[in-house]
Amino acid sequence: MKSAATHLYRVAPSRLCLSPSPLMNLWTLPMPLQLSIGETSATGPRSENQDALRVVTPAPALAASKGYLLGLADGVSQCADGGLAARATLQALALDYYSTPETWPVQHSLDRLLIAHNRWLQANGGGQPLLTTLTALVLRGRCYTLAHIGDSRAYLWRSGQLQRLTEDHVWEQPGMQHVLKRAMGLDQHLVVDYRDGELQAGDRFLLVSDGVWACLSDKRIGELLQQGYDAATICQTLVDEAHRAGSQDNASALLVHIEQLPEAALADTLAQLEHWPLPSRLRDGQEFEGWRVEGLLGESRQSLIYRVHDADDQPWLLKTLPASRAGEEQAGPALLQEEWFLRRVAGRHFPELHALPQRQHLYYVQREYAGQTLATRLQQHGPLSLADWQDLAPRLIKALGLLHRRNIIHRDIKPENLLLGDDGELRVLDFGLAYCPGLTRDEAHALPGTPSYIAPEAFAGSPPNAQQDLYAAGVTLYHLLTGHYPHGEVEAFQRPRFGQPTPASRYRPDLPAWLDEVLNRAVAATPAQRFETAEEWLLALESGERQSLNNRPRPLLEREPLLVWRTVALVSLLLNLLLALLLFK
Repeated sequence: MKSAATHLYRVAPSRLCLSPSPLMNLWTLPMPLQLSIGETSATGPRSENQDALRVVTPAPALAASKGYLLGLADGVSQCADGGLAARATLQALALDYYSTPETWPVQHSLDRLLIAHNRWLQANGGGQPLLTTLTALVLRGRCYTLAHIGDSRAYLWRSGQLQRLTEDHVWEQPGMQHVLKRAMGLDQHLVVDYRDGELQAGDRFLLVSDGVWACLSDKRIGELLQQGYDAATICQTLVDEAHRAGSQDNASALLVHIEQLPEAALADTLAQLEHWPLPSRLRDGQEFEGWRVEGLLGESRQSLIYRVHDADDQPWLLKTLPASRAGEEQAGPALLQEEWFLRRVAGRHFPELHALPQRQHLYYVQREYAGQTLATRLQQHGPLSLADWQDLAPRLIKALGLLHRRNIIHRDIKPENLLLGDDGELRVLDFGLAYCPGLTRDEAHALPGTPSYIAPEAFAGSPPNAQQDLYAAGVTLYHLLTGHYPHGEVEAFQRPRFGQPTPASRYRPDLPAWLDEVLNRAVAATPAQRFETAEEWLLALESGERQSLNNRPRPLLEREPLLVWRTVALVSLLLNLLLALLLFK
């Protein structure tokens, strides 16, 4: 039998070391979530141990955003190689989960990678599927997410009560109680049970294979969890008792004890990363943490923006908070969260951020790009030409698609926040109102955004979603093309009424009919009538452009060749008759 391995995580020692992103290297994060973890796996009377256990404790900053991962897999012995299936599944889970965007919900991340791995299991069994059960637990923030398929089990011990969190996916007929009807690698269409909830200090989560629970009652398991033994001792006792009770299978147990909970929200965590003070008001020509200040570029109640130069005299923009906001509890977290979002959507459609390895104050720095916002362009030159509009629209929609695939909602798409650089790139600016479901916390009754660009359902209290960004993009593109708003301009604190949008062709008679229809759909008052995704909108644009090219006027000879040649023949006959009459006079 294998001996127990136990770990107490008050800092982040790692069985699997995962490199954090560049931003994470900048911050020293205390470990507010404290866990004690024990694990034991024993072969028992069998010749091979086909159970597998995995515990992943990533670097502190990554643990705050992605969480801790624990998993148990029990390979099916009747398949090609159950042990391989179990080990490969946990290996893929441990590596791939931390490669998914940090803004994705846990369930979405697990589902995407498990579906992919299920295909791998089916394709690599040498003609037979590789089958395994899987019970995986992710502890992130103050919440847990459980993924389960097969007949391993997960229990929660809370406040003296034992609760079983999983269902055994086995056939209920007599004699088939251990025959799986759902497992990793069994079916092309993977169905995984997910369960989530909030953590409490003192919680104990227990993952066990059927080699344990088939021989020990829930009552006995609860008795062991109630005793004040450490996690490793409990796991070892569970496995030993199961084999003494007659278990003929491999037996494995993994126990995690929640000793201390973290802060309630990501923004709160970010605020505690470093107790950076606000910089004093910067003066022209001042040297500040390696930056040369050129001057104050913008000032509002919300923020200060300075133009600065680095050691190579390259221009950058430094964003910080005014001194008047030093006492606001959420001001610092909001600024750091804005930076956090920008780092996770790095690409051609978004500003580049500086790494800031020597940062000692509360600010961030992004590259300054020569160019003008689309609002400035509209003011100076009027509505866009159809050709310019058709060039810009797909780029804006693609940028939003990238954001939404990262599970980030901008919430303030408008011409003022879209920069057309002199290099020809369109960049989305100002992530101060950005939202990530499950990570961002809004104040009650808050309605972030610019009124004329806010979707109708948001006024009614609907939570932020990607469709609202697409609506704002539709209003933006409509405004750039016409200089008007599809539902009229909405003033602050106004409760607008939405009906049918005014067709853009009323202001631009030169618009093709297909484009009028696309814009009407993009700014429809009812969400069900609008585009669901950026990809769907892009497809509609591409289809409309192809239709426009296909609908160009064709020569009469192409459209009605028979009529043309009949007409030519008739005219020729008439000319010949006329010539004959003239000759015989």
